Amino acid sequence: MAKAPDMNTMMKDMMGAFPVDTKSMEGAFKNQAALSEKLSGVALSAAEKSAEISSAWTKTTLAKMADMSKAQTEPADFAKAMSDFASANAEVAAENMAAFAEVAKKVQMETVELMMSAGRDIQEDASKAVKKATDDMGAAAKKAGVK
Repeated sequence: MAKAPDMNTMMKDMMGAFPVDTKSMEGAFKNQAALSEKLSGVALSAAEKSAEISSAWTKTTLAKMADMSKAQTEPADFAKAMSDFASANAEVAAENMAAFAEVAKKVQMETVELMMSAGRDIQEDASKAVKKATDDMGAAAKKAGVK
């Protein structure tokens, strides 16, 4: 009776014939993890700054509303209080929108900088990998006697 071939041994032999450089995979994973950490830091910093701006804006608005809600003796004083509140609120809104725009601009600049840096690193790694593969193929060809 014929004995069935051991598939595990056959797979091990086949995979051994095609060496894989796991160091490059580990390096790529580490690079990706580092990039993700940096991008997360940028996002969390922006979220923190945005929360500070929102909180300050809310406090300012509530303080202005307290001034506006004080009892007035004359109807014209109510109108003036409302007008003052609207003017102050518009000014604060413009300031805060500018602050939000600065946060967004900073996030954009830092993200582009990180992505450019990552692109350069990937390009360098790819060049090294191609050179190594070329050298390995040349060595294997010489070893096999192919010219």
